[in-house]
Amino acid sequence: MTVLLREAIGDRLRHARTTQRRTLREVSRTARVSLGYLSEVERGRKEASSELLAAICEALDLPLFELLHLVASDIGAVQRPVTSPAELTERAQPAAPSLEGGTLVPAVIGNDLSDLRIQPMLTHRLTTTIGKPRGTVVAA
Repeated sequence: MTVLLREAIGDRLRHARTTQRRTLREVSRTARVSLGYLSEVERGRKEASSELLAAICEALDLPLFELLHLVASDIGAVQRPVTSPAELTERAQPAAPSLEGGTLVPAVIGNDLSDLRIQPMLTHRLTTTIGKPRGTVVAA
């Protein structure tokens, strides 16, 4: 799964704005950016210049380095190579706990990358068969 930088930045900007319970209009006025353009940036449809990004971050009281750090973490979490259980077993050290594997899924349905969680893969299936009892029960 490939995440575009502009989408990850937009998700983080929107998350910061909605967490502060601020409107697009309010942030666009403070940052001196058109409302439509800010909306496009948040939706990941427009690539913001460094000057524009700095203005939006300042309007949100969000340091630019913090935004970039969060975006880098989000992208890294999504784009890390998935290792098969066999490869993990071969590389595992005796004292290290083993990892069965899993998939990265959103904890909440949506596009916010901050809500990603690891969902374990089921490697074994449990099957049961219901039949006659094996022994006889003797009533006293």
